[in-house]
Amino acid sequence: MSRRIVLLPGDGVGPEVTAAARLVLEEAARRHDVALAFEEHPFGGAAIDAAGDPFPDETRAACLQAEAVFLGAVGGPKWDGAPRRPEAGLLALREALGVFANLRPMRVLPGMETLGPLKPEIARGADILIVRELTGGAYFGRREEGRARARDEIVYAREEVERVARVAFEAARGRRGRVASVDKANVLATSRLWRAAASELHEREYPDVALEHVLVDAMAMKLVLAPASFDVILTENMFGDILSDEASVIAGSIGLSPSASLGGAVGLYEPIHGSAPDIAGQDKANPAGAILSAAMLARFSLGTEHMARDIEQAVEEAIASGARTADLGGTLGCRAFTQAVLERLG
Repeated sequence: MSRRIVLLPGDGVGPEVTAAARLVLEEAARRHDVALAFEEHPFGGAAIDAAGDPFPDETRAACLQAEAVFLGAVGGPKWDGAPRRPEAGLLALREALGVFANLRPMRVLPGMETLGPLKPEIARGADILIVRELTGGAYFGRREEGRARARDEIVYAREEVERVARVAFEAARGRRGRVASVDKANVLATSRLWRAAASELHEREYPDVALEHVLVDAMAMKLVLAPASFDVILTENMFGDILSDEASVIAGSIGLSPSASLGGAVGLYEPIHGSAPDIAGQDKANPAGAILSAAMLARFSLGTEHMARDIEQAVEEAIASGARTADLGGTLGCRAFTQAVLERLG
């Protein structure tokens, strides 16, 4: 039977990088004798234009029936004044799928230490997995809108902390055995709950994993001072959103960074970059993050580890050979970079 994958190209450069990810997935699947069935649905700003809703009912139903969902990018200034912004669709999608753990790997590839903003000796060897809680915190709390006064509520329950912390500890067991849990426990009550819940779960179930607690402001500083000193970083929703973008540029470009959102019956995969409307349709986008997100889809939703490794190796070999888009100091466009990856598959 074919494995059903729903594509949500979205807005801006989303359709371009989604097309690249699909081409690579199709070729990798052909080589590994895996049958895939793709279908596309409107989402984000494109869905607002088509149906007046960033997450139409038809798209929702298709996503819930899929084996995996791949998202390109959402948003753009065109919809800034819309009654429901494209990003509201993204939050609704995560909630509908029940995904609560967002995995964002960042690794500085050998030979690429000079591409990021840090000194090569600082960036060298950095290999981090950020595990971000995805369905709680300020993004999902009650809010009051207003021009004179506004309020956003941050709420976390112990079980929400424990389930995402478990993902981080399990991931660390397969890596280098260290977790840095990020909070703001010196100020926020939710952070004190976060720290206590993570500590107690660690003592009860994961004493073999090293755990440290780092305040979010200190982590923002340490990420640029010594990124190679971290293994798995565990954090709540808003802190993870900010820190993962900071970490992504250490590798050379946010365009390199993939993500997987897990925990529900259907996984959600997307590059972490935005829709970049200023370069949309110009064949300038870096599809590497999208292609590497496709590798995570192969690993976590399809259960095809060899296929995932082939895709990751093809991306690394392409970049090492000099195939680079403009954000990496090269001259290739989105389609040409994708072709360079396809040529190295298998």
